Amino acid sequence: MNTVLRDAVSGQWRTVSAASVLGAAHQAGEAAVPLLIGVVIDEAVRTGATGRLAWWIGVLALVFVVLSLSFRFSLRCGEAASHRAAHAVRTRLACRVLSGVRGRLSGELAGIATGDAQRVGAVNLALPTAFAAVVGLLVGAVALLRVSAVLGLLILVAAPLLLTAAHFLGKPLERRSDAEQDRAAMASGVAADLVAGLRALKGIGAEDTAAARYRETSRSSMAAAVRAARARAWLDGSMLTLTGIFLAIVALVGGQLAIAGDITVGQLVAAVGLAQFLLWPLTVFSWVNGMFAQGRASAARIAEVLAAPPAVPPGTAHLPAIAGHVELRGVTSGTLRDVTVVARPGELIGVVARDPADALSLLAVLSRDVDPTAGTVTLDGILLSTVDAAELRAALLVAAHDAELFEGSVLANVRDGGSRVAEALAAARVDDVARALPDGLDTTITARGRSLSGGQRQRVALARALAADPPVLVVHDPTTAVDAVTEVALAEGIRRLRAGATTIVVATGPALLAAADRVIFLDTGRVAASGTHADLVTSDDDYRAVVLS
Repeated sequence: MNTVLRDAVSGQWRTVSAASVLGAAHQAGEAAVPLLIGVVIDEAVRTGATGRLAWWIGVLALVFVVLSLSFRFSLRCGEAASHRAAHAVRTRLACRVLSGVRGRLSGELAGIATGDAQRVGAVNLALPTAFAAVVGLLVGAVALLRVSAVLGLLILVAAPLLLTAAHFLGKPLERRSDAEQDRAAMASGVAADLVAGLRALKGIGAEDTAAARYRETSRSSMAAAVRAARARAWLDGSMLTLTGIFLAIVALVGGQLAIAGDITVGQLVAAVGLAQFLLWPLTVFSWVNGMFAQGRASAARIAEVLAAPPAVPPGTAHLPAIAGHVELRGVTSGTLRDVTVVARPGELIGVVARDPADALSLLAVLSRDVDPTAGTVTLDGILLSTVDAAELRAALLVAAHDAELFEGSVLANVRDGGSRVAEALAAARVDDVARALPDGLDTTITARGRSLSGGQRQRVALARALAADPPVLVVHDPTTAVDAVTEVALAEGIRRLRAGATTIVVATGPALLAAADRVIFLDTGRVAASGTHADLVTSDDDYRAVVLS
């Protein structure tokens, strides 16, 4: 937790320091204003000299200009440091999540990367504010010491007591903020999973059960939020009461000193003005302490994710020039049992799984989401488990069936995939998609491509994978939402564009399988048959039932 906060602050120390200095200048100027007003009053009462009066009024105007500019740029620097630190934390979390985090819902991780990261970043706004408040308090105390030693000492003694009270009163808020963020992240995770699986839930008639689960989670989140809000209100109310009592004492003592003649009228006005000014630095400690409490709680949650062990151990080996020889030898993983599959360089092979779970298990070991419990998976004779993750993704790309599109134009989604954009667009028949859209390839699509039909999304996603042009490409069911004629065209496009490169198509579409050099049939987690699509359709009843049903 401390490391997360320390990194968030140290990474922005220049901007935080600038915000702190400017904030201190603003507070010093605010403290100087009542003193200068007191001087103006004393000059007017004692001498009545117009020149000196005009001089001090000019000084007062200059102080107002300085403190106004200082406040503006201090806030700008503080906000910049806050947002940059939050972005840095989100980037670290994203990199960590990409390597796999077990036991966390995707929505929960999204909540941590947004709400918790923002609260950690906000510490960079709270720090300059706290520093400025301390400087304001010290300047105000010194100014009161010059007006009256009694008033100055009163401030210096009471301020540490108020800071200590703010610290202890903020403890409940820290605990309840942690619980609030935890429940909110869980509710987000459940909601995201329910939305993603809505079709499946409707298919099995489980909408009511899912809604009841979310309702319970949401109510728990609401209760935690209410408890945190009550803790925040208790902290703010308690500190406001304590500071109000303290300032009333300051005003009472100052009035008695003025009546006794120990201070002048101008000094009395300055003392009252300083007492009013001190209300902000005293009350701001409540806000700052609340921000620190929430930041510490969020930092603890972020630290848990960053410290979580990866789903698979990281590899460090580097890949030489890649020929594209993929071999699974005696692999047991998930539903797979002793599976041996070899894809030779430049070969296009099809994989048909009678049970969809077998296909998912195969894709998981090829993308190295998991390592097999038995057997080996190699690329050009090098174990995938030993290869650096970034190099592995560049060499062996697994294009999932449910790959998401990004918000932006159709062309931008494909261009993000790689360099062979024009050929990929043609091979995936995205030109047909473009003709049906209002602005063609420049049409902006919504997040996850929801503004496109299922078939349109599949073709754009396939084009993106083909544009990447990796040495080894694995595609999963790229034609389930298109008609038979389009499937034939896509199969021809894949074979043409991937000529000379290793390609594995995990699918049950006859046109795709007919374009493959050979097909491997998985049944009950094992390799049941191997051969060309035409031979297997003729000789294997189980295979024929799966691909032609």
